Amino acid sequence: MKLKNILIVVKDIEKSKQFYHDLFGLDMVLDNNGNMILTEGLVLQDKKIWRTFLGKDIIPKSNSCELYFEEQNIEAFIEKLEKMYPDVQYVNQLMTHSWGQKVIRFYDLDGNLIEVGAPM
Repeated sequence: MKLKNILIVVKDIEKSKQFYHDLFGLDMVLDNNGNMILTEGLVLQDKKIWRTFLGKDIIPKSNSCELYFEEQNIEAFIEKLEKMYPDVQYVNQLMTHSWGQKVIRFYDLDGNLIEVGAPM
């Protein structure tokens, strides 16, 4: 068995596609009418479709999982983030863990938690 994709729920697929392209360089692989696969295996699914499948409300900022990215030049990434998405909501600003890794956490446009860390 092999993990193929990670799916996140979004209100506006086009805005989310732009967000993940702008910040992480992800591009669309397949657009399947409410389900969009991006490079690196990230799937964006329309909130209405997910709610229909699940039969429950979506809870933004649930903090139950996160998408983790690594960036060699994390300071430059933060500058880009602040310039392109100045209203982003931070969970924590740039910090350094006790083991020396620099990380930042914030929410995407739909309250999905993202961590960006410098490689160890």
